[in-house]
Amino acid sequence: MMVSRSGSSFLDFTSGELPRIPQTPRALPRLMSVPGIISDSYGGNDGDSDGTSSVCRERKIIVANMLPLHARRDSETAKWSFNFDEDSLLLQLKDGFSPDTEVIYVGSLKVEVEASEQEEVAQRLLDEFKCLPTFLPLDIQKRFYHGFCKQQLWPLFHYMLPICPDHGDRFDRQLWQAYVCANKLFADKVMEVVNPDDDFIWVHDYHLMILPTFLRKRYHRVKLGFFLHSPFPSSEIYRTLPVRDEILKGLLNSDLIGFHTFDYARHFLSCCSRMLGLDYESKRGHIGLEYFGRTVYIKILPVGVHMGRLESVLNLPSTFEKVKEIQDQFHGKKLIIGVDDMDIFKGISLKLLAFEQLLQQHPSLHGKVVLVQIVNPARSSGKDVQEAKKETYSTARRINEAYGYPGYEPVIVIDRPVARFEKTAYYAMAECCIVNAVRDGMNLVPYKYIVCRQGSPSMDEALGSAKMESPRTSMLVVSEFIGCSPSLSGAIRVNPWDIEAVAEALNTAISMSESEKQLRHEKHYRYVSSHDVAYWARSFLQDLERASKDHYNKRSWGIGLGLGFRVISLSPSFRKLSNEHIVSSYKQTNRRAIFLDYDGTIVPHSSIIEAPSPDVIALLDALSSDPRNTVFIVSGRGRTSLGEWLSPCNNLGIAAEHGYFLRWNKSSDWESLAANLDWKEIVEPIMKLYTEATDGSSIETKESALVWHHQEAGPDFGSCQAKELLDHLENVLANEPAVVKRGQHIVEVKPQGVTKGLVAEKILSMLVNQGKPPDFVMCIGDDRSDEDMFESILTIVSGPSLLSAPEIFACTVGQKPSKAKYYLDDTVDVLRLLKGLATASTPKPRNTAEFQVAFDNFF
Repeated sequence: MMVSRSGSSFLDFTSGELPRIPQTPRALPRLMSVPGIISDSYGGNDGDSDGTSSVCRERKIIVANMLPLHARRDSETAKWSFNFDEDSLLLQLKDGFSPDTEVIYVGSLKVEVEASEQEEVAQRLLDEFKCLPTFLPLDIQKRFYHGFCKQQLWPLFHYMLPICPDHGDRFDRQLWQAYVCANKLFADKVMEVVNPDDDFIWVHDYHLMILPTFLRKRYHRVKLGFFLHSPFPSSEIYRTLPVRDEILKGLLNSDLIGFHTFDYARHFLSCCSRMLGLDYESKRGHIGLEYFGRTVYIKILPVGVHMGRLESVLNLPSTFEKVKEIQDQFHGKKLIIGVDDMDIFKGISLKLLAFEQLLQQHPSLHGKVVLVQIVNPARSSGKDVQEAKKETYSTARRINEAYGYPGYEPVIVIDRPVARFEKTAYYAMAECCIVNAVRDGMNLVPYKYIVCRQGSPSMDEALGSAKMESPRTSMLVVSEFIGCSPSLSGAIRVNPWDIEAVAEALNTAISMSESEKQLRHEKHYRYVSSHDVAYWARSFLQDLERASKDHYNKRSWGIGLGLGFRVISLSPSFRKLSNEHIVSSYKQTNRRAIFLDYDGTIVPHSSIIEAPSPDVIALLDALSSDPRNTVFIVSGRGRTSLGEWLSPCNNLGIAAEHGYFLRWNKSSDWESLAANLDWKEIVEPIMKLYTEATDGSSIETKESALVWHHQEAGPDFGSCQAKELLDHLENVLANEPAVVKRGQHIVEVKPQGVTKGLVAEKILSMLVNQGKPPDFVMCIGDDRSDEDMFESILTIVSGPSLLSAPEIFACTVGQKPSKAKYYLDDTVDVLRLLKGLATASTPKPRNTAEFQVAFDNFF
């Protein structure tokens, strides 16, 4: 694993020629951090703190594919005019921030700006709107957005696989390269304005999923959140993506990742487990993934609507007029409203088929119910969109021909740009709203419908006293596959593919009693009005602050090249153990205690041969032959195999099965704890049941313990079964002298009081009682069980039993969070260190010259 300290390209992993990336205009000042001095440089490259802390007010940098702006060019003067898009979620989320917060937006414009005008436009947008535009070259923009985002990510995230050419485009490496290039350009723009010590960066949606990697590489302690507004597919779908690891690692370079629903979050966590081997845990209600010493938090929070914006449109005179027009047009009829984008995932044709079924099964509804389907303009063009549009119109025409008559048209499709006031009027007058999408990230149509059905005093007055006296009611039929469904407990949830069930749901909705409609509406309105967009933004930023508060309490450095880059974050006192330092201390001490783990410490986990090599045996023999040393191998393995493998070392101590068996040297007898093992008769049949039910699992029988392994089982099922087995065993062993532990791919049952920590305590106490208190203690291990040793050693040496504190070298193998103060990278490092100690031992290793040659060859 290489440490990346250079500005090496993140595109090294790609193949083929990369599209040329133009230089980002550098005319914009980055920060005025000291009065009168403007910094245009990127600063140092240590990744710790690249910007001078500013005295500015609190800042949030919002990064998304598109800026919340409308842009228009005057055809006569050729001048640009810009104004905020009041309906943009990015603009509305500002309501969740304190009034003195400065918000800067980074994103693209919806129009093309000539290269000669870009610098002037960029400066104007920054000055007037606090917006920093990313001007992507046209070819990159096309391959990035219309190519990789819309033709590959969007279908995949909505569960559509390109099984054949007619069902989407196959993976295209050039489109992926454009995606990487675009994300890099966005990152460059953020770097122009960010103050990494103080600013919070919030990245939005699937267009920018590897942006966090670029920012984290540049600023190791940047405070970075990401929110995915689309669904996240199940691992079985996501794992088909050839660049699946790069995208997962990109997201994991955030501090906080947000999803609309638990299902989306669960799928993401499952992908991290299956593809990256990461486990998550819930701490006080917060889900966290441990990722190289950093905790990446997962936030589940559906977005809300902007109440003020909806209510302001409700009170427009144009809305009142449209409401009266709709009243007159559909007098005596029940109105059902649907508002959807024209794409294959919105289920418009399925909705029409269900409405057709409703009319067929309930003739009494002929002439009394109308479905108004408003079709928003398609966000992308393609054969699938054209086919969906064609099917929608043909189905609507068939229904109208079969069930319509002069003066009555059952289905009205409005396929044109519809003003906000007109949609609001339809929402306000519809007795039922149906959202029948087969897959959708969130979908705010039901929320908007509920707010509009609540109405306002001004609208009531415009409509007359009858409206003022009537109770507020609304009814929702929503697909169970959309993000807002879990939050609408009063809605009728449907499977959009079940045409008959959707038809029956529509009938239930329009025939339900007014009192029940009122109760459901009140429940929904309370939720929607209290969980608005401001609440969503405020809650996300509060969690982002909490997730990033420990950045400066840890040491951070980056490792990995390309899109595999990540930051390791560890305790400030945690450092690599220097051979020179420990050998110097070793030479100056006379009573040494050395504890070594076996697997992963002196023998690699990846080794096919489980026995130690002759070189390792020579090392251990040299160390244990020094009369000033007490050397122990402390392992979870059984005493038979350890005793056989380590038999050439006459003076080496062995603690097998985590210390249940202990032998001081080869000539001494094994000591064992006087433990009651009757519980094994209870545990073994239970483990056998789970082994039979879990393909790939197995039982390891030790003299003192039983271990259930599930490493070869399916990750999700194995983990689920391990949790069930853990609960099962804890219940049946509640009154037995045994403990149940869950480890990496194992569930282990062993006697109470058997830990590596107790072994270390016993040996050190024995040395003290013999009048040989150690002045040098070294402990090296690589897994969770070794953390007990580290903790015990630190506790004992700080206690009253030792008159003077010895030199302590608690060392973990691998750069990871640990109670140890030191680390070594791998077993090669461990053996190199032991070689240095062996060479400094007395007596010297036998055949010193041969010993030196052998180890020079080994390393």
